[in-house]
Amino acid sequence: MPRLDLASREPYPFSCEIVVRTTDLNYGGHLGNDRLLSLVQEARVAFLAAHGWSELDCGGVGLIMADAALSYRAEAFAGDVLRFCVVAVEPGRAGFRLAMRVTRAADDREVALVETGMVCFDYARRRPVALPAAVRAACRQED
Repeated sequence: MPRLDLASREPYPFSCEIVVRTTDLNYGGHLGNDRLLSLVQEARVAFLAAHGWSELDCGGVGLIMADAALSYRAEAFAGDVLRFCVVAVEPGRAGFRLAMRVTRAADDREVALVETGMVCFDYARRRPVALPAAVRAACRQED
C-alpha cells in the first residue's frame, strides 16, 4: 500500500507549542492519531487568533474543516513539547489549506506533517461562501 506523501511547505510564518498530556496517549503509550487532530485544532485556533480571527469569524465568515491528511514521522510521548509550524496555502474560491509541520521542540525531530482543507462557511445559511480578501492575502500563493 502506498503511503500518503505530504511535503514540507517551508517557510512557516507562525508557530506555537503544545505539551502532550497523558490523556493524549493511546494504548501504545504514544500520541494517539485522534488526539493529534485535536492538537492540530488548537494550533489552528492559535494561528487564526494571531491574525485577529476565530473559526466563527475568519475575516467575516465562519470556517469548517472539509478534509484532513496526516503523515506520521515519529512517536510523541507525554510531556513532549510539540511545535506546530503553520502556513496558509492554496487559496481558492471558497477556502484554503492549512499546512503544519509538527516537531518535538527538544530535538527538532519531525513528528508529523498535517494538512487540513478549510472551507469558508455561512453557519446561518448552512452553505459555503467566498473566501474574504483579507484571508486570501494571508495565504501564501503556490504554483
